[in-house]
Amino acid sequence: MSELRIGTIGTGPIVHWMLRAISATEGVRCTAVCSRAEATGRALADEFGVATVHARPEGLLDDLDVDFVYVASPNDLHFEHARMALEHGKHVICEKPMTPRRSEAEALVRLAKEKGLYLIDAVTTEYQPNFDVVRAQLPRLGRVKLVLANFSQLSSRYGLLIAGETPNVFSLAHAGGCLQDITFYDAYFCIALFGPPLDAEYLPNRHASGVDTSGVLLLRYDGFVCSCAGAKDTWGDNFVQIEGEEGHLRIPEAPHAIPSVRVVTRSSDETFDEQPDPDRYVYEMRAIRDLVATGDPRAFDRQLQTSLDVLGTLETARLKAGIRFPGDGT
Repeated sequence: MSELRIGTIGTGPIVHWMLRAISATEGVRCTAVCSRAEATGRALADEFGVATVHARPEGLLDDLDVDFVYVASPNDLHFEHARMALEHGKHVICEKPMTPRRSEAEALVRLAKEKGLYLIDAVTTEYQPNFDVVRAQLPRLGRVKLVLANFSQLSSRYGLLIAGETPNVFSLAHAGGCLQDITFYDAYFCIALFGPPLDAEYLPNRHASGVDTSGVLLLRYDGFVCSCAGAKDTWGDNFVQIEGEEGHLRIPEAPHAIPSVRVVTRSSDETFDEQPDPDRYVYEMRAIRDLVATGDPRAFDRQLQTSLDVLGTLETARLKAGIRFPGDGT
């Protein structure tokens, strides 16, 4: 495949970030956007020089100039939009969370494998060169005993929630909430490094509507625990710190962005940075382009397994905390 031709579903802020990265990545091009609101879709297309705008997903899926569908619709629509794309023979790049439930993501993985198509989880963490630095430096810490991750980002839509409205990101009907959004990155970082936990518990702060606006996810492993704090109703000092018996590792940002990695041991204090470009989405698009160049959809199997483990962990913790979405069953 000489060029990745991508069509987008959704027009939120993350789509703008992804389209900037696509524009900066050789061998990748956005050929169409899809939005139910034509004016919104046209404004996005004009901003990034995209010729085609579709008002319905079906139009995008029938577009012969689209090979990959980037799904960035509300969380509750991810499964249906990704399934439709795969059924139409399109490769899929899906925003997090891929689906609200692990079983749905497993169904997408099976469908993609049956059809020989790429199913790619658009989580920036593992695509960043500095995450490879974290993996490489981790043994220097000795036995890990504690992981602290904090991602607090006051949502631009939080005021609407307080005013009595229900934006998608704070809607249980749309599988919204902090755990599905902000805290997802904390959990992904930990599970990508250490695998699925032995147990998980979520302690949420909840709005009167029942949606979680902030909280702490506790992941228990054999010999250590991870504290994953996330908030859409506050702002704070974001960081990740991994503490071991021989030293600690610190990232001065939330776990979806790894601008540098500081490793402190009894005898050294070093800072590493393998990312001269500050745009993490550029690394994601470059990695996706290069992995697709292998011609083997299995190139993404490791990321998909991590995604399944994350989704299963979050689903278990969410239900234990009493947060339910339509379709969860009894």
